[in-house]
Amino acid sequence: MERNELYPIFLKLNNLNVMIVGGGNVGLEKLSFLLKSSPNANVEVIAPRFLPELESLAGKHASVKLTYRKFNRWMLRKRHMVIACTDDLKVNKRIYDLSRKRYLICNIADTPPLCDYYLGGIVTKGNVKIAISTNGKSPTTAKRLREFFEEVIPEDINTMVENLNEYRKTLKGDFEEKVQKMNEITASLKNK
Repeated sequence: MERNELYPIFLKLNNLNVMIVGGGNVGLEKLSFLLKSSPNANVEVIAPRFLPELESLAGKHASVKLTYRKFNRWMLRKRHMVIACTDDLKVNKRIYDLSRKRYLICNIADTPPLCDYYLGGIVTKGNVKIAISTNGKSPTTAKRLREFFEEVIPEDINTMVENLNEYRKTLKGDFEEKVQKMNEITASLKNK
């Protein structure tokens, strides 16, 4: 049986420089997805022209910059993460190849072999965030799982997280003792 070997991480996109190449529907989708989860993400979107909806979305986020130009390899300087979603596969492949040479993580939309990472389904309830991956196989399944978790995770989960954080600060003892106490307190979550 095939196994999902992706390593999930949560990036602070406000501390990174993200570049999206493509100003069409897929560019809008990728930017929307990033901003929904990270509204202060530092993103530069590059394209000769943009959908009005993308321009409008960018206008609502001071940390998003639109650059009205064709992609050029010098644009990869000072980047951490790249998403290419132009309608030209040759351009996307070139962006991927150039990104790899610079050790940048890159995602070529709808082309799993040219992705160092996938943008999975995300559920956010206050401080609780769950990322869902289908290993690039079925975005629709990730979407359905996201909808399921949005329904079953209680809205007040954030209150519990905040209270546990305050309690954790009061614990004495070494690391193992603190972990054991927190495990005892949260054990009931596992039994629901």
